[in-house]
Amino acid sequence: MSMKRRHFLMFMGAGAGSIALQPFVQTGETLSIALEGTSAVAQTAGLPFVPVKGPMPVETAGVALTRQISQYGSYAVKDDVVLPPGFTYDVVVSWGDRIGDKDHFGYNNDYLSFVETAPGEGYLTVNHEYVSAKPWAQTYEQVIGKSLPFADVKAAAQAATDGELDVYSLPDGDALKQKVYELSKAAQYDAGLSVISVRRKADGSWERTYSSADRRISGISGLEDGNYLKTTGPAVSIFRKTSGQGYIDKLGDKVIGTHQNCSGGTTPWGTVFSAEENFQGEVTDPVYADGTAFSPSNTPFVWVTAEGEIEDIAGQGNALGYQGNKYGWMVEIDPAKANDYGTKHTWLGRFRHEAVGFRAVEGRKLAVYSGCDRRGGHLYKFVSANTIRDLKSKSNSRLLSDGMLYGAKFNPDGTGSWIALKADTPVNPDLPSVHVGGMLTLPKRPDGGFEKVKDDAAIATFKSQFKTLGDLYMGNATEKQGAILIDAHYAANAAGVTCTARPEDTDVSADGTLFVTFTSGSPSGSDGGPDNRIFKGPNGETPYEYGWIMKVLEDGNDPAAMTFKWETLALGGEPAEGGAGFANPDNLEIDGKGNVWMVTDMSTDKHNKEVASRVKSDGTAVSQSNLRGLFGNNSIWYLPISGSNAGEAYMFAYGPTECEMTGPFFTQDQKTLFISAQHPGEYSGVRMEMKTEARKFAMKTTDGKDFMQTREVPIGSNWPSKQPNDPPKPSVIAIRRTSGAPMT
Repeated sequence: MSMKRRHFLMFMGAGAGSIALQPFVQTGETLSIALEGTSAVAQTAGLPFVPVKGPMPVETAGVALTRQISQYGSYAVKDDVVLPPGFTYDVVVSWGDRIGDKDHFGYNNDYLSFVETAPGEGYLTVNHEYVSAKPWAQTYEQVIGKSLPFADVKAAAQAATDGELDVYSLPDGDALKQKVYELSKAAQYDAGLSVISVRRKADGSWERTYSSADRRISGISGLEDGNYLKTTGPAVSIFRKTSGQGYIDKLGDKVIGTHQNCSGGTTPWGTVFSAEENFQGEVTDPVYADGTAFSPSNTPFVWVTAEGEIEDIAGQGNALGYQGNKYGWMVEIDPAKANDYGTKHTWLGRFRHEAVGFRAVEGRKLAVYSGCDRRGGHLYKFVSANTIRDLKSKSNSRLLSDGMLYGAKFNPDGTGSWIALKADTPVNPDLPSVHVGGMLTLPKRPDGGFEKVKDDAAIATFKSQFKTLGDLYMGNATEKQGAILIDAHYAANAAGVTCTARPEDTDVSADGTLFVTFTSGSPSGSDGGPDNRIFKGPNGETPYEYGWIMKVLEDGNDPAAMTFKWETLALGGEPAEGGAGFANPDNLEIDGKGNVWMVTDMSTDKHNKEVASRVKSDGTAVSQSNLRGLFGNNSIWYLPISGSNAGEAYMFAYGPTECEMTGPFFTQDQKTLFISAQHPGEYSGVRMEMKTEARKFAMKTTDGKDFMQTREVPIGSNWPSKQPNDPPKPSVIAIRRTSGAPMT
C-alpha cells in the first residue's frame, strides 16, 4: 500500500477493503502525500464512474507515466458541466426564473438543501451569495426584463475619489442617491434564499411543482414588504438599544433581509440553515465596545474594476441604510412554512460564516459547528444549554436560544480545547509571530473597531490593559455577552482562539467525526493569516495555498466536550509536490456509503490563467496562488473510504467557465446529486461568438517531469443554454445516471 493511501486511510479511520471505521489515529503532524509507484496507472475497477480527465495529470486518471506528456500536451476546456459517461444533468432552476407571482430566482446560488416530504418530492432551499457585477450588469435587462442605471452609477463611482460613493450622507431626493439605491436594492434582492418545490418525474428528471410555500427571502425582505427576519439570543439586547455609541436603525430586533448567503446545513428536524459570509463588503464589520454598529458611511458604495476585467459592486448597505451588526449571522428557515422568512440565532456568533455542521444525538446537548471564512479565521462550536429529546421535533430549534459559543484552540501536538466566548474568559492572544504574515487583529479601545498588531511585545501591553473579554465590551451582563457575540472574530483573537486557514465546510459524519475543509493558507494584509505551527503544506511549507481537510474528534465522543483531538490531511496541490491534483477544497458531502464528495473553490481570476513559465522575468518563482491557473476550472471530486480505491481522489466532474460548483446534496435514495453552478462567466462575462483562446501552461507529470501544454480556453460563458452569445445564468442542476440507478 502506498504512503499516500496509507495516510488517507489512517486519516479517515478506515482500512483498505473495510467499510467499518477503526479507532482514531492521531499523529499531531500534517501528513505528507507521496507518489504512487512508477507506473502511476490508477486502479479504477470498482469505482462507481469513469473519472473525468482534467487538464492536470493525476495518478487516478489511469494514464501511464510514459504517456502523460503526449496525452496532456493539448487540452480543450469546455463551457459546460462535464460528467463521466452514463451520467447526465437537468437544469432545475436558473437566475430569473419565476417564483410566485412577483418574484424570481436569485443570483449566484450556493448551498442548497433538499428536504423531502415524500420519496422523490420536497423543497429545495437555495442560497444566493452575491451578484457578479460584470455578467449581472451585462445581462440584467435581457434576463429580468427591467432596466437599471448601471452606466450612470458606474461612471459616478469611477469618477469619485477611490471609487467610493457615500450616498447615505447625501440628502433624500438627490438624483445619484436614488440611482444607487435602485441598483443596490436590485442587487440585494438577488441575494438571500429561494425556496422551491420539486419532484422527480417517471423518466428520472426533475420538475418544479410551484407550491404555495415557494418564496424568496432576499436581502431586502422587510425593506418595503414588512417580511422582516427575527432574532434570538443575547445580541437582541443590542439590537433593541435606542441609543449607544454607534448607528441604530430604529427597527429594534427586526432585521431587513439576509445576504452573502454562502454555505449552510440541514437539521435532522427538517429546517435549513443559511450562512451569511462576506457581509463586510456590504456593511461595516467592526463594531463599538457596546456592540453597536458603525455608520453606513463607513462602508461606501463602490464599483470596482480590477485589471480591466473582473468587476465588483459592493457597499450596497450604504444606500439602504443597513445596520452592520445585524449581518454576519446564521439564518434558520422552515421551507415548509410559507410565512417563515428566517430567524438569525445570535448565540451562533457573528462572523463570516461558511457552512454549519450539526451533532444532534438524543439525550445529549446540541453541538453546532461553523467556520469563519477569512484568512486567519476561526473554527467555532455552539453547545446548547438543554438536551435533545426527539431528534425529529421542530421544537429543537428552541435549543439555539440558550447555550454558549466556543472557539477552537489547536495545539501542535494534535490536541485541542474549546475557549468560551464570554465575559470572564481571560484575554490571552497568540503572538503575531506565530501567524503566517506576522499579524493579528485585536479589538481597538476606546475607539471601537480593530487594530493590526505586528509586534509581539504589544501583546503583553494589551494583556495588562484588559484582563478578561468583559473588559473589552460595555453594558450589563446580557449586553456584554451580546457585544462579544457580535464582535466574535476579534473577541476570539483576544481570547487566544487559533487563527486558521480560511475554514470552509464543516460536516459531521455518522460516527460523530467532524470534517473541516481549509481552503487556503495564504495570509492577507487586512485579516492576517493562519497559525504556522498548525497549517503546513505536505513538505512543511508555509504559506500553503492549496488547502487541507482536517478531522476533529471530541474527547469521549461527547458533543459538549471541552477538549478534542485533531489531525490534518494535506490534499490540495500538484501530484508531483504531494497533492492530489486539485486546489482549494470547499464544500463536502458524505454519501450514503460514507464516501466523501468535495468541490473546489479557486479564485475566478486564476481559472486557466496562463502559466507559460514557472519562473518570472526577475528570476523568482511564480507564486502558488498564480500556479492555480494550472488546475483549470473548479471541479467535483470523489474520495472513497473503502475498497481497493480507498485513499485516492477522483475527478467526477468540472464546471462551466469561470464557475464554482457549490452545495452538493444527495437525495435519500442516492439517485440524484443536486448541486449549484455559481457565477459562470464571472471574469469575462458573456461568451461572444463562441470565442476561445490558446494558452500555454508549464505542466508537470505526476513524477515531476516538465512539459508544455497548449490549452484552448473559452472566453466567457453561455451556460446553461450553451448557445452563442446567450447570457450565463447561475443555476441549480440535478445530476443522475441515465440508467436511473443510484449514483453511489
